Amino acid sequence: MNQLATLSTLPAINYCAPIADLNAYVRFANSVPMLEEAEEKQLALRLKLNQDLEAAQRLILSHLRFVNRIARGFAGYGLAEADLIQEGNIGLMKAVKRFDPDMGVRLVSFAVHWIKSEMHDFIIKNWRIVKIATTKAQRKLFFNLRNSKKRLGWFSHEEIQAVAKDLKVKPSEVMEMEQRLSSHDIAFDAPEESEEDDFVSAPALYLAAPDASPERQLSRTESEGREHDMLHEALDGLDDRSRDILNARWLNENKATLQELADKYQVSAERIRQLETQAMKQLKLAIAA
Repeated sequence: MNQLATLSTLPAINYCAPIADLNAYVRFANSVPMLEEAEEKQLALRLKLNQDLEAAQRLILSHLRFVNRIARGFAGYGLAEADLIQEGNIGLMKAVKRFDPDMGVRLVSFAVHWIKSEMHDFIIKNWRIVKIATTKAQRKLFFNLRNSKKRLGWFSHEEIQAVAKDLKVKPSEVMEMEQRLSSHDIAFDAPEESEEDDFVSAPALYLAAPDASPERQLSRTESEGREHDMLHEALDGLDDRSRDILNARWLNENKATLQELADKYQVSAERIRQLETQAMKQLKLAIAA
């Protein structure tokens, strides 16, 4: 349980050292005596008034079994129980830090929100590669939709309306979350030993860009770099007026008209057009050379 290393500043930290065996960790958590209400309040006061880290340690250790019990309730999401416990322990530590014994409630009642919050965030981030729930309404649906289903298969119209009313969300949001929960992640590349149908559905086959190979991208980048350098060299070979005309007509964001340049150089618009054409020919010859 690596996250318990967060308690490294506390005395007797060897009781909270990382444990590779989950069963051994659960036995350890269950072996820590639970606190009586008076003792819990005394420890919480010591932490609140004196920043007593030993008191914080005893409060945390005595509630590890409670974190384990909550983690087992989230076993249906396919994530490692050890990871859920670890995240729940983070929530427990946050709760202990914020617990006020004068509120008149036991720590276990106060901590449940923090423990479940950390586990919820972990599940949302790791249940799928693509985030399945981002808004508050979607998160509510994610954790309640399974329990709302009375049968396997898709919701009927009546069931959608009932769930939306019960969870205080729009029917369209219920339908969207049901579709998300029914989908699954697939590998980008087809497995080496796969059925024909799986091979055809591999995203790598229908999302691949034919010109996106590293060799072609590198060749294109080098070619564009050479052309860029040659263009600048060719521009440098022009006289100032011709270079200014090309910049104003082709390279500047706000392109100038022939008449604007004619007024600037006190010549006709036709003369500016001739100078522009001549300068373009010089550029093409210099780049092609």
